Amino acid sequence: MKFLDQVKIYIKAGNGGDGSPSFRREKYVEFGGPDGGDGGKGGSIILKSEENLNTLIDYRYQQHHKAERGENGAGQNRTGKSGNDLFLKVPLGTQVFEEDNKTLLFDFSKKGEEFIVANGGKGGLGNTRFKSSTNRAPRKFTKGTIGEDFTIWLQLKTIADIGIIGLPNAGKSSLLAALTNANPKIANYRFTTLNPNLGVASYDDKEITIADIPGLVEGAHEGVGLGIQFLKHIERCKSLLHLIDITNIDLNESYNQVKNELKSYSSKLLDKKELIVLNKIDLIDEDTAKEVVDHFSKNKKCEILTMTTLEKSSISKIKAKLLSYVS
Repeated sequence: MKFLDQVKIYIKAGNGGDGSPSFRREKYVEFGGPDGGDGGKGGSIILKSEENLNTLIDYRYQQHHKAERGENGAGQNRTGKSGNDLFLKVPLGTQVFEEDNKTLLFDFSKKGEEFIVANGGKGGLGNTRFKSSTNRAPRKFTKGTIGEDFTIWLQLKTIADIGIIGLPNAGKSSLLAALTNANPKIANYRFTTLNPNLGVASYDDKEITIADIPGLVEGAHEGVGLGIQFLKHIERCKSLLHLIDITNIDLNESYNQVKNELKSYSSKLLDKKELIVLNKIDLIDEDTAKEVVDHFSKNKKCEILTMTTLEKSSISKIKAKLLSYVS
């Protein structure tokens, strides 16, 4: 299934049914009088968050959504049937914006939340409603009101316990595949990952949701590379795992490049708990690795670990450490 994190859709709630102007006409009823029933209410459109969804791709192919209209009232004081509400499922983490794509209407942060985005029209009144002591045979009735209709934007910001960040080719997809049941595309070239990938890691009967955020290059906050379209997914992560290739010439430059992009996008991202992991430790000898780690650790306040995805002991060590970053 393709990943889609932003879509524009048109929604139209159902119109209310018209009231009835009916009169009783039974053979043996001398003074029949009005017996017109009310119209039914139009169906509303309701958005509901689903935990098992992780994309908005369904709305790429169906962009117009209309709820049922209410039925008209009828004689014998029969009220028209109300239109059924239309429920649209959205992933957890979806934000609903007005047509300007700036005014936030609702933010789905919990499973099973519901938001009435368009209200159905009210049913019209039948002529029975207008009967009085001075008006015994009213012909007045009202039509149903029009259901609300809007054009809205849906934006998805991935919700995860841990977000894996780093430069392209740092090994983020390989780490996600090793930690979880996810099967991301893995290859030895930049921008292998074109969409955020989600996986669930299990450790000691506990589960951690992990997101692999596509590589951030210099100028990403201005749209360079994969641009800001994926920086927003980092906002919802509780903690960050900053993955760095230990074979890079300058680890501090690699680290600062990603941190500067986060800061340029939103300074709030720098307040998140961070774990630095130096990857591909198997590619250099032990003495060189110790020297590189000691030099890189200077003036770093967060915890720094080393690992390789080729050893199960490294993966277990990372899993155990991540538990302390989400509790």
